[in-house]
Formats: sequence, structure tokens, C-alpha cells
Amino acid sequence: MSSRGSELAGLAALLADRTRADMCLALVDGRAWTAGELARHAGVAASTATEHLNRLLDGGLLVERRQGRHRYVQLAGPQVAELLESMVTHLDPPRPAVTNLRTATVAAALARGRTCYDHLAGRLGVAITDAMTTRFLLDQDSGFALTEAGLSWLTGPLGVRPADLHATRRPLARACLDWTERRTHLGGTAGAHLCRRLHELDWITRAGTGRAIRVTPKGESGLHTLLGIEPSAPELTPTPDPATAAADTRPVR
Repeated sequence: MSSRGSELAGLAALLADRTRADMCLALVDGRAWTAGELARHAGVAASTATEHLNRLLDGGLLVERRQGRHRYVQLAGPQVAELLESMVTHLDPPRPAVTNLRTATVAAALARGRTCYDHLAGRLGVAITDAMTTRFLLDQDSGFALTEAGLSWLTGPLGVRPADLHATRRPLARACLDWTERRTHLGGTAGAHLCRRLHELDWITRAGTGRAIRVTPKGESGLHTLLGIEPSAPELTPTPDPATAAADTRPVR
């Protein structure tokens, strides 16, 4: 077996256990969790959770952070989240077993809007991506890239610092296939900073303790003004903005 083949088999083995897979998917919310929280989430004993977490840490899928006496773990980076999300899209469309009102509410909230590690997903994420494409801020015809107008939009009205967009080797814009919508949403550095700024502007907020995202009244007004979408019905396709139609639509790599 080749070296690469052996490494791939080892990676697959890490995710071949349901408990470890459940833990990794929980961590796609981008936050750091304690071993106890992950044990309760996966429905296993604390000692069992620790054993699984050590394997994931040794395999490079997770990293550990310590704060005082507390031990936290999180995904090793956005590339791990992207790997997990892309694997999930190969499964049949999710049909969660709705046994009560709370389960139904959580499922609906996740489909409406959520975080995918550090960027927006669900119908909200897809709607923002569509709106950016319609307004020539994002080019999906020749790859997947911000246009010059899109870069100006991010660093202008949204207030993202230009230096932050090029501070890492991570792609500026990346197409991330949404596992509930089966359509593309914006990932990469641009997607991460867009999500961060919407939080800072109080346009979005977490709905509960999970990955679900809710648009605030302030955000409804802001998103409508900037992108012409209605967050209450994000499946609607926005119309082009004449102001951006004439702007520089060359992709930024």
C-alpha cells in the first residue's frame, strides 16, 4: 500500500466510528467543546469520550486548548470542517426523525440558517451567495471568486479590513456545497469575515446553543438594503442592482 493510501485509510478509520463522527459533526459549529459536553452529546461515558477524543487529536482532526483546569477541543481548522461537510453531502438529503415540537423547531432553524464552521450556511447562506452573484459581487461562471466590486463591497459597506482577507493562505472565496439546500454557499476567508461582520453588526445572532443562526430586525433591514433579500423568505431570488451591474466584475483570485 502506498504512503498516501495508508494515510487515507487511517483518516477514514477515524471517522468510521459513530461516536467519533458525531463528535466531529458537533464541532462543525466552530466552537470549542469540553470532553464532558461531547460525551453528553454523543451519549457515551466520559472515559469513552476521552478515548475517542485522544484518537481524533492524535489523528490531527482536532486540536486541544486548555484554560485553567478545563480542557477544550475543536476542529483543527476550516479544512477539516470542509472535509466533513463535503462528506455529508454524499448522503441522502437529511430527514430527521421529528418526535416532538422541539425537534421540529431545531430542524427548521438549522435549515433556515446556521454556521458551517465559520461561515453562513442553510437557506440564509445560499440566499446571500445568490444575492452576491446576482449583483455581480461574486463570479460563479468562471470558477468561484469575488469580483473587484465584491472586494470593494466587503471592505466598504461591510467594513472588513483588506489585510484580514489576505492574512492566511486559505482561499479568498470557496464554493461550499450546502448539505440541506444542495446548493452552493460562500466559504473561504471572505465567507468567514462576512459571517464575523454580520455578528459584530448585530445583524445575526445564535438561536439557542447550537449552530442555528437567526437574523435580527436590524439585520433584516441591513440585508435588504445591501443585497435586496428578505431574510424571512431567503429562498427568494434577488434582482440585480443597477449600481453594481456597471461595476468591475473581474474575479479576484
